[in-house]
Amino acid sequence: MTYSYDYPRPAVTVDCVVFGLDPTNSLQVLLIQRRLPPFVEQWALPGGFVQLDEALEQAARRELQEESGISGLFLEQLKAYGQPHRDPRGHTVTVAFYALVNLWSYQIKAATDAKQARWWPMEQLPSLAFDHEKIVQDAIATLQASICHRPIGFELLPKKFTLTQLQRLYEIVLARPFDKRNFRKKLLKLNILIPLDEKETNVTHRAAQLYQFDQAKYMERQKTGFNFDL
Repeated sequence: MTYSYDYPRPAVTVDCVVFGLDPTNSLQVLLIQRRLPPFVEQWALPGGFVQLDEALEQAARRELQEESGISGLFLEQLKAYGQPHRDPRGHTVTVAFYALVNLWSYQIKAATDAKQARWWPMEQLPSLAFDHEKIVQDAIATLQASICHRPIGFELLPKKFTLTQLQRLYEIVLARPFDKRNFRKKLLKLNILIPLDEKETNVTHRAAQLYQFDQAKYMERQKTGFNFDL
């Protein structure tokens, strides 16, 4: 027997805030340019309507794949937004997710109802459709709160990285500088890094040692967290 509700209800969408760290060490946000109304040709977060019999995270991953070509990334639910007039098409509740990627591993390509897909520096974001500016601000606040208690920042780095790159990541996300000696001392004390018998290549300065995160410790820390008191 099929049950149908006899009262109106809002539609449900998902939107994704995807952060990446580019080679010049600036925090980037993935945006798509809308092909369809409303907000034709305006920039927005990748996302769309949840299909029947589709879980929220499944919908978020599908929309990311369809609109930007990105798949298989760290993704976490952020918050729900349900102001009645946030979408001119009608009352639409969106569930936002945020994702972290390193830009060395992904090539973006616009598809379906996205006219373009590109990375934008956080400090140079264009005017966004719907209430996506609010969603982006909430996502960066969540990222800043999480990065000192969970090792999610590593998702923004290449597989092999220097301690300078790691420190720069924290400085960019948290928007403040750190003392080099104290930062490294506290970080190495967490015992989540593997020093490699390799150094940087193709650099004009003295080549620095490369590191890799310990996958087992990383997964453990993802569950238990840590207090990286910076």
